Amino acid sequence: MADAKLKAEIRQEIGKNHVKHLRDNNFIPAVIYGRSEETKNIKVDERDFHKMIKAHGSSALIDLEIEGEKVPAIIKEMQNDPVKGNLIHIDFQKLRMDEKVKMTLPITIVGREKVDTPSTILVQQLDEIEIECLPKDIPQAVVADVSNIDLNTPFFVEDLEIYKNKDITIFRDPKDAIAILTEPTRQQESEEDTEETPEVEVIGEKEDTEE
Repeated sequence: MADAKLKAEIRQEIGKNHVKHLRDNNFIPAVIYGRSEETKNIKVDERDFHKMIKAHGSSALIDLEIEGEKVPAIIKEMQNDPVKGNLIHIDFQKLRMDEKVKMTLPITIVGREKVDTPSTILVQQLDEIEIECLPKDIPQAVVADVSNIDLNTPFFVEDLEIYKNKDITIFRDPKDAIAILTEPTRQQESEEDTEETPEVEVIGEKEDTEE
C-alpha cells in the first residue's frame, strides 16, 4: 500500500466548456491509463491534490481511489496554464506492482548554502534523472547533498543514495556530474570606476531665439 492517497471520480464532462466548469468548481480534470487498458477520464479535488503533493512529492506511488477501487498509480505528467501558471490537467499511469516502471524524477539539491559563497558558485548540471524499478521501490525524492563538495570534487550520479539501491536502475553514467563548484568570473571594473557627470541645463542662460 502506498503512503500517498487520493480520491478521484469518473467524469462524464468532455469538451472545453465542461472542463472549464470543473476548474471553476475546484476540480482538476485528469486521465488514468495503463497498459492494454482503456483510458478513463477522471477528476480530482484541487486542494486534496496539492495537499498530497506537499506531503509526498510528485513522484510518489499513489493509492488512487476510484469508485471504491484502490488503483496504484503515479503522476506521469502535469500540465500548467502557460499564462496563469495554475495546474489544469494531470495524467496518471496505472501500475502493476509486479512490473517495473520507468520514470524521470527531479533532482533536489540540499546543502547549497554551505558551498555557494562569494568565492565559489554552485552549478547544477543535471536537473532530473531517469530510473526504472518496481512500484514499491520508487523513491519519494532524489536528493543530492552537495555540502561536502569542493572545486576539485563534483557531486556525481554515483554519489546519490539511490545509486546504492540495487533494486533501482539508473540510466546515467555513474561519473556524470550532477553539481560542480566554480570560481566566479572576475570582470574588469575600470569603466565602472569612471562615472559620467550628467549635463545640467542652467535656466536663464539659454538664448531666446523666438520673436
